[in-house]
Amino acid sequence: MKSFNVPEQYRSPIVNAIKQKRKAADKMKRDYTPTILDIGTLQVILARHFGFCYGVENAIEIAFRAVAENPGKRIYLLSEMIHNPGVNADLVGLGVRFIMDTKGKMLIDWDEISADDVVIIPAFGTTLELEQILREKGIDPARYETTCPFVEKVWNRAEKIGNDGYTIVVHGKPLHEETRATFSHSKAHTPTVVVRDMEQAEVLGKYIVGALEPDTFYKTFEGQYSVGFDVTKDLERIGVVNQTTMLASETQAIADYLKSVILKHFDVAADKTAERFADTRDTLCYATNDNQGAVQGMLEQDADIALVIGGYNSSNTSHLAELCEQKLPTFYINNEHCLLSADVISHYDQHTMTELTTDSYLPKERPVKVMVTSGASCPDALVERVIQRLAILTGNEAALETLTNELATV
Repeated sequence: MKSFNVPEQYRSPIVNAIKQKRKAADKMKRDYTPTILDIGTLQVILARHFGFCYGVENAIEIAFRAVAENPGKRIYLLSEMIHNPGVNADLVGLGVRFIMDTKGKMLIDWDEISADDVVIIPAFGTTLELEQILREKGIDPARYETTCPFVEKVWNRAEKIGNDGYTIVVHGKPLHEETRATFSHSKAHTPTVVVRDMEQAEVLGKYIVGALEPDTFYKTFEGQYSVGFDVTKDLERIGVVNQTTMLASETQAIADYLKSVILKHFDVAADKTAERFADTRDTLCYATNDNQGAVQGMLEQDADIALVIGGYNSSNTSHLAELCEQKLPTFYINNEHCLLSADVISHYDQHTMTELTTDSYLPKERPVKVMVTSGASCPDALVERVIQRLAILTGNEAALETLTNELATV
């Protein structure tokens, strides 16, 4: 796989040594067992896969290159490049400005943007409508486009099956940049509807079989269907694609459910499935699968707590936290500063979308066992700093230094 020129401040000697050792021993990435780091009276259980994925490293390289290649020019990001506050802050520090926020609210008026400016397309991609606005201003949206190749793969698959006569069902968060982009690209070719979760998928199933009045569809799925969508005709042949950072098992469950509903309703023989339901399993992102699989492998170990590191608006990170919290106390943090002390932690509750403070999060007994993973937009350097902070708070600085030296010689 291609390597990227990622700024040194995002790299970690400790994490890099661990990843290289695991990669050499498991080239096919089939072993999801975690790495166990014994640091004195602290044991860190580190997920097999975590941190920057291919698409994120690609986006970072392009964005920093855009800055370097255009001294003196105004440089804009259409919205947050990735969902990591540190990386976005670094770009802002270099003079990059955001045109809109993550939900599409304008921060800069389009009238301020001219053909002399540089506009970077974020890793989530963007809508065809916004691409057209840029072209009308004389800006080539492809010049510094950082759209993840795996997101583009979803778009291409949606176009292909859409041209084959299927309606597209997108599993995603309706307001997320990637889902908005995928919806835009898909509806250009075929009727498209977005489902947020299994609950909405089950409601859609009732429209497929005619158990709900067609007219109510347009209120229930307001803002989530393409113009001209005909609920009485457009759910007869479907294919499911996803926002690549969703919980892979949920996407598969939604696809399996809708497939069973449509095949039963239209009485389709097992060998005639493709007449009504398109195979789209190849649209699941490798990094999403790897990171979630690694968390499942990590959870087979015993631990006191789990720390999940990433931006609080990061979809893929939130799903890692959901997986962890099914087994043990889990704290979703965005950096090492959230570990306020050995007794107090600041963290995020993705269910209520609020920041909380929790006391006595670290047990008094030793050794303390902490599971650690991070989202696909989280730098390895940040994971290292969290481990360092844990070592300081548990009185294991010397032990961490010894481990660091040992890893340096691997």
